[in-house]
Amino acid sequence: MGRWIGEPPPLSLFETAVVGPLAERLRPRSLDDVIGQDHLLGRDGALRRMLSHGRIASFILWGPPGVGKTTIARLIVQEAGLEFVQLSAVLSGTADLRRHIETARALRAGAGRQTAMFIDELHRFNRATQDALLPHVEDGTVILIGATTENPSFSLVGALLSRARVFTLDKFGTDALERLLQRAEAHEGTPLPLGPDARALLREMADGDARYLLNLCEELFQLPPEPLLTPEQLGAILQKRAPLYDKGQDNHYNLLSCFHKSLRGSDVQAALYWAARMMTAGEDANVLFRRLACAASEDVGMADPQALVQVMTAWEAFRRVGWPEARLFLAQAITFVATAPKSNAAYKAFDAALGLARQEGSLDPPLRILNAPTRLMKELGCNEGYRYDHDFPDAFAGQRFLPDALTGDPRADFYQPAERGFEREIRKRMEFWRKRLAERDGEP
Repeated sequence: MGRWIGEPPPLSLFETAVVGPLAERLRPRSLDDVIGQDHLLGRDGALRRMLSHGRIASFILWGPPGVGKTTIARLIVQEAGLEFVQLSAVLSGTADLRRHIETARALRAGAGRQTAMFIDELHRFNRATQDALLPHVEDGTVILIGATTENPSFSLVGALLSRARVFTLDKFGTDALERLLQRAEAHEGTPLPLGPDARALLREMADGDARYLLNLCEELFQLPPEPLLTPEQLGAILQKRAPLYDKGQDNHYNLLSCFHKSLRGSDVQAALYWAARMMTAGEDANVLFRRLACAASEDVGMADPQALVQVMTAWEAFRRVGWPEARLFLAQAITFVATAPKSNAAYKAFDAALGLARQEGSLDPPLRILNAPTRLMKELGCNEGYRYDHDFPDAFAGQRFLPDALTGDPRADFYQPAERGFEREIRKRMEFWRKRLAERDGEP
């Protein structure tokens, strides 16, 4: 027979309903039953302190799917003794908001009771609908409790954010997921038909999502308790969950940022990992190659000019060959950029040049470097004194090409190559040219 892992908790912790999905039947009935969010609901947690002070202010719960946002909102309102209204930003609009706000206003005026309005997927409201909430949150007609899987800083209007605290919920860790498995087993009155390794794999499949874990359990409870499944058998029964990743939203940009910063920080292992995370989630390889091309110039630059060549060549090879063989080219480009010497001197130099060009306006170029295709241009002195560099030793005539007003201006000393990689050689060349100029100008 299957064996319990640890002591099963008492059934009194759970809802006693016998209908509906397992995740709904196991929904906690009090904040003490909530798993995995001790930083908010523990003795010194921010939400627990808010409750103990007896005043619930508007707040937003931000976290990945399946970590208890809706449950926590319901229980907070229940313990605070507030009226509760639940809306979904996916299904509701401004008209629904107005109707519930009018009801809340009447309840407050008539019975003196305040309404907590829970809005799931709050980020799905457009700006106008979010703005419509503002005056009613500000005057206390409703206490807003929002839930979002997207970074509120990017998905919510600033005025709304300034009126609500943001609490971040964590993904469920291994220990929290194990406790949830034990609760499910206690509720069903039977252990899951899993060996230790298969049980670990089941937690891994959940990827921190409690709801998803319980949905998997619901399938497994339909199986006989013996024999215990191996990881291979479990994998054949349950398809592995696609990694949490939305190519158009936060996780797309978060993982792309992790990828680029790993390249910049010369952590080739991390760069490969984040690229693999995105590819297994269905990301377009062109997105990774665009980021690689940017990193090859922004972060490697002239420290190794071959970085951009390698990336563009690998990109073209990827397009011609296609996945899965083309992963070879992606891997080569990633490892080259990540392990290359780094310098941002070139792009910093151009940014400085752009800034000075905007600041100084249209400075005239030296006449000597202008062509003189007409008689008038010659009479003005154009091209007078210009020296053809290839007629001089080392193909260097020692001329100055900046506008005369910027010659010798330290602001125009844009490019400062690093002492790394190929830029070390460039630095030597520039120093050689500086000495030749100094000799020509009669400087010591």
